[in-house]
Amino acid sequence: MTNFYHRFRSEMAAGGAVEGAPDDVTSSGRFTGIVMLVLLAWLAFSNPWTFVFVIGLLISIFLHEVGHFSTARLTGMKATQFFMGFGPRVWSRTKGEVEYGVRALPLGAFVRIIGMNNIDDVDAEDEPRAYRSKSYPRRLLVITAGSLMHMLIAFVLMFGIFSTSGRQQSTGIARVQNVDISGSPASNAGIRNGDIIRSIDGRQITTYKSVAAAITANQPGDRIEVVIERDARLQTLFVDLSEHPSGDGRAYLGIWADDWGWKRLSPLAAAGHSIGDIGSTISNSIKGVGVALNPFNTIHHLTGSDTSLTTRPTTIVGVSQVGGSVGKADGLKGVLMLLASVNVFVGVFNMFPLLPFDGGHAAIATYERIRSRKGKKYKADINKMVPVATVVVGLLALLLVTGLYLDITKPLG
Repeated sequence: MTNFYHRFRSEMAAGGAVEGAPDDVTSSGRFTGIVMLVLLAWLAFSNPWTFVFVIGLLISIFLHEVGHFSTARLTGMKATQFFMGFGPRVWSRTKGEVEYGVRALPLGAFVRIIGMNNIDDVDAEDEPRAYRSKSYPRRLLVITAGSLMHMLIAFVLMFGIFSTSGRQQSTGIARVQNVDISGSPASNAGIRNGDIIRSIDGRQITTYKSVAAAITANQPGDRIEVVIERDARLQTLFVDLSEHPSGDGRAYLGIWADDWGWKRLSPLAAAGHSIGDIGSTISNSIKGVGVALNPFNTIHHLTGSDTSLTTRPTTIVGVSQVGGSVGKADGLKGVLMLLASVNVFVGVFNMFPLLPFDGGHAAIATYERIRSRKGKKYKADINKMVPVATVVVGLLALLLVTGLYLDITKPLG
């Protein structure tokens, strides 16, 4: 137990594995790696869009670590490991002073930088290259580089989609998506799915809200004039409105029209909307972090007292299920937009100011900078933070297990 505690403390503080000989690939690592490859191959065959989304996530994780690794090198720090995945080694090679490799479980990645805190043992000759020996701006750059990379990924994805395939927004056209066929006025008048509503009683229609406003401006029993476009030809229909099925006295037509679609933007507009959408996603993600880390939400979903998707814990399995559904509906552009949003959320989540998140290391660096005085650097005692970090890891493990259970028993896709 003592050895486990010291290992846990060291890896929590160091941000990566601290044991195991370089290039030491075990048979269990090879076996687990083969199993993961088989599962990925099965996923590619059974649900190609989910597979595309998962590959996108793995690339995003890799680029996150590239952010840490490249800025560490840039600021003169020594990185000794760059691994994709956790658990036993599947493949490993040492080039120069860095061990590059793949581990069996694709649950993340890590870059090992020496001297992340006061308990990390560093050879005397390497101390000048330790993370803890560098200035506050350099440490902050390195530790936030992963989250900054997620924001860059999101911008590149959004900009590329907006300027080539378009952005989901109001197109100025209200196209009928569903007609109530149970004897509704729309059905009786011959309105069909795919028709474009151009005007109602002379009112120009550009959004679904304008459809609703034009209908509710009348009374049940009124006859209205509806101009539709079908096969590039305009048709005028006369419709006798009925009362809304809810019985609240509103006029009822019996259609649902969607005015949203993919509208291509100029490069300048694409850049502006990308920045704006990332900003709004960051705001929503900050709220989402509190929801994600609230254990009561997990309990309520397990007991069935809460079924709202906005409070439900989920894992990469659940998000990938959504990615598969989005891919079927909107193709590659839909999957990449979801991937962009996930990157923003992960970037925000990763900056939560507690270990083992990068935000925990950033908070420690900031605290040390505040406590330092001229000529004397203050060094925080990482041992005091390990108990809190243990609670955080336990909470994350609980959320992982319960989220996985819900994703399997109540799929999101």
